[in-house]
Amino acid sequence: MPTVSRKGTAMPSSPIRKLVPFAEEAERAGKKVFYLNIGQPDIHTPEVAQQAIKQADIPVLAYSHSAGFASLRSGLSRYYHGKNLPVSSEEIIVTTGGSEALLFTFGSAMDEGDEVIIPEPFYANYNGFATASGVKVVPVEANIENGFALPPVSAFEAAITPKTKGILICNPGNPTGYLYSIEELEQLRDIVLKHDLFLIADEVYREFTYDGAKHYSVLAMDGLEQHAIVVDSFSKRYSMCGARIGCLVSKNKIFLATAMKFAQARLSPPTYAQIASEAALKTAQSYFDDVNAEYVERRNVLVDGLNSIDGVFCPKPKGAFYAVASFPVESAEHFAEWLLSEFDHHGKTLMMAPAAGFYAKPELGRQQARLAYVLNVKDLKECIEIIRHALQVYPGTIK
Repeated sequence: MPTVSRKGTAMPSSPIRKLVPFAEEAERAGKKVFYLNIGQPDIHTPEVAQQAIKQADIPVLAYSHSAGFASLRSGLSRYYHGKNLPVSSEEIIVTTGGSEALLFTFGSAMDEGDEVIIPEPFYANYNGFATASGVKVVPVEANIENGFALPPVSAFEAAITPKTKGILICNPGNPTGYLYSIEELEQLRDIVLKHDLFLIADEVYREFTYDGAKHYSVLAMDGLEQHAIVVDSFSKRYSMCGARIGCLVSKNKIFLATAMKFAQARLSPPTYAQIASEAALKTAQSYFDDVNAEYVERRNVLVDGLNSIDGVFCPKPKGAFYAVASFPVESAEHFAEWLLSEFDHHGKTLMMAPAAGFYAKPELGRQQARLAYVLNVKDLKECIEIIRHALQVYPGTIK
């Protein structure tokens, strides 16, 4: 029988979806399962985007330009200018989700065997994209005790080798919700300029910052014009995860021209999703104001609730809609499985994402899990009580 590739074998399983079979079995057993494992918001997609698809009259569903509709790129340029980010439409490639933007980045900026430094914990699919591209992830550890702040400069310096091609951050962070300060970004700028590296910033949660905190983009930083690469997406910003539209932004013309070869190889982004995305750019600011207010309330309910449980610690995130908590258990993964397979509270249980899958070092994050506050406040309060009662009877709870 033919064998599969070593690369395919090395592809990591998703910690976000790993426990889906347990959740499906729990539902077949009649349990109500609350899904806190994945960042699928229940916020409605803007009506203007939905109407654009319904009203589209396209006799021939043809390919678009490989870089995406010119009108969509112009709309994105106006969006960035509205954020005081001087980005032209020629500096944007529309992609099939932020995931493809990251794959194009790895393919364009790095050769097989090259290295990218990432503060951990990090979005688990970075591992998958790196493996698919033959790129080695070199982690630098952030700590839950200080809310996952940027690791010290010395940790980055120690991780740099002749194979290092860039540093990748998510800001605000997935899975931590940490929002980097301008001072932290300036530290990263100094490192990449000193060692002539790319600074790749996944900024898909840019709109979701809380408590008066401000998001700073690497696109606005002096001196990074040839070093900064931004991965962006419509998925979370407009609650359009299924549309699969993102973009790649850079002022480095050689990098963009190289990425364009990958874009041409896959021909074009999906047409209907581009139509919806272009319309979504017209969404009023009031939409984001309302969504942010909702997420702040949800965050407070989840984080304050978790911290009210004996032995649980959860730093309060400043952005995105995720939180990482540590639990008084030896294995958060086993606890998460047990919640689905052996426990319910009044016929209800929940699914969370074990955080070990968000770390590159296997010994880290074993007692942690990521929870997405993408459910309404009532459901989140029920989830807190489920966890509280579960830890009281779970055989592996550390007293």
